[in-house]
Amino acid sequence: MTELTAKPDVRPANPNFSSGPCSKRPGWSLDQLAGTPLGRSHRAKPGKAKLAEAIDLTRKVLQVPENYRIGIVPASDTGAVEMALWSLLGARGVDMLAWESFGSGWVTDVIKQLKLDDARVLEAPYGELPDLAAVDFSRDVVFTWNGTTSGVRVPNGDWIPADREGLTICDATSAAFAQDLDFDKLDVVTFSWQKVLGGEAAHGVLILSPRAVERLESYTPSWPLPKIFRLTKGGKLIEGVFRGETINTPSMLCVEDYLDALKWADGLGGLDALRGRADANLKVLSDWVERTDWVDFLAVDPNTMSNTSVCLKVTDAGVRTLSADDQAAFAKGMVSALDAEGVAYDIGAYRDAPSGLRIWAGATIEASDLAALTAWLDWAFQSEKAKLPQAA
Repeated sequence: MTELTAKPDVRPANPNFSSGPCSKRPGWSLDQLAGTPLGRSHRAKPGKAKLAEAIDLTRKVLQVPENYRIGIVPASDTGAVEMALWSLLGARGVDMLAWESFGSGWVTDVIKQLKLDDARVLEAPYGELPDLAAVDFSRDVVFTWNGTTSGVRVPNGDWIPADREGLTICDATSAAFAQDLDFDKLDVVTFSWQKVLGGEAAHGVLILSPRAVERLESYTPSWPLPKIFRLTKGGKLIEGVFRGETINTPSMLCVEDYLDALKWADGLGGLDALRGRADANLKVLSDWVERTDWVDFLAVDPNTMSNTSVCLKVTDAGVRTLSADDQAAFAKGMVSALDAEGVAYDIGAYRDAPSGLRIWAGATIEASDLAALTAWLDWAFQSEKAKLPQAA
């Protein structure tokens, strides 16, 4: 029987490595939310002031251009993306990029729900990107900046021309605050603050360029828009949405929590500091993968490797000879063992992704916790492999 590796002596101080909702910032506690105007209308002065402050701090920390609108919208990043798709698409053809489950979900919405005839799909398998050179920017383009379920991101915005004719609609939910978003190349940006900043779920952020606003005010879709998606009235943008007058009632407790995260990020040094923390976290995992023979990144090209949603695959020859179902069971066994030990929660691969592990490495994670986790990953692998028949 294979000799088992002893349990490591050091445990992560914070075992929360979920890819969403993600870990709270270091030092977070409910006490920091004491200033929340609970029991008050979000349209009263205190509530409106909090929402406006959240928008202003978002602009500062994320380095959003002054002429871009920022709005807080319902239903997390999904709500923000759907609002953009239903409100903006249909004016011209659209190229849909998909290389993981969420991008594929937007494809389904555009083709099966909006039923756009002139929709072209550019796909790639998990771990890779579609051919970015094949994108036609005379059309609208919909893509994720960072594929949360594949750990693959676009390397930069250089592939997007400044003189594009169509709009670029970017789901940036696991990229915002950890990666450089080239706003000059982006007309719509969406994210949820539950990702890199570890905020509470259910709220999305919608960022619009002047070109996107022009489309909204000059184009009316052929389909009816639910009230929750409407961004214009009488052919003009509803400006209040971008001053904190939300379309539906927000949770002021969640807004206060987001403000706490933004102030923490601003105090660290803003976007550069947040990106630096995520990059350092990725390096911890990269160094471990380099010296470990049973694991590799799902991302094929290191230049497209995510520094937030890090996806890993088991490459050990003995495990790779198993059936797909047994490989998935092996990975789930590792995840369960780590959960039972209280050293890592929620690190299984996304349900539609190839079997393996997904470890959040965004800015709220401490590098020391990831370093401690790697030893436990080795322990969990050895423990599961010892259960296989060939281990005898």
